[in-house]
Amino acid sequence: MTVRICLVRHGETAWNAERRLQGHSDVPLNAVGEAQASATASQLAGQPFDAIYTSDLCRARQTARACAEVLGLVEIAEPALRERHFGKFQGLTYDEARERHPAAYRRFEARDPHYDFDGGESLTQFYARISAAITGVADRHPGGQLLVVAHGGVLDCINRMIRGLDLQPQRDFLIPNAALNWVRREASGWTIEAWAQQAHLDAARDELPNA
Repeated sequence: MTVRICLVRHGETAWNAERRLQGHSDVPLNAVGEAQASATASQLAGQPFDAIYTSDLCRARQTARACAEVLGLVEIAEPALRERHFGKFQGLTYDEARERHPAAYRRFEARDPHYDFDGGESLTQFYARISAAITGVADRHPGGQLLVVAHGGVLDCINRMIRGLDLQPQRDFLIPNAALNWVRREASGWTIEAWAQQAHLDAARDELPNA
């Protein structure tokens, strides 16, 4: 049976504005992010969602909770939907990471699928986690419509999974804070219906360092 999912990246945080790598760091929304979460909730009002799943990190849960209050649901925390663990890069800006760890940054920038930040998570590991997580969520709700609130890296993995893209090429699609991304799974496989819908937002940051 068809499962339809609206994927939302969390609203903006202070670390997003500073171009700082968050990963598993539990950073809350800033005032802009709170406004984005409210705008996204209003945009989704009236949609017949069966459940809301969210990463258990604060920035995602705050965004999901704003939507849950409007939709009359309670968000379900799913730790497997967390952002990638950036190991020794967590808490650093992209510029700081480049300056302090130049060789490691080159591997990160080249999207080396096996580089794990010396104790973090490789792209290969991250992709396997996210593919299993989104498939598991879909399996729980045959014929349903779901809202999933997560992170930029999570949405990157899901987009690549659906389109059959390799992990290493640079991204060719946007992942703005609090935008709407609609996908569906049928017996024949996954399809993207719409991506990066942000007409309800005044402005939103992409998660790439130069965006």
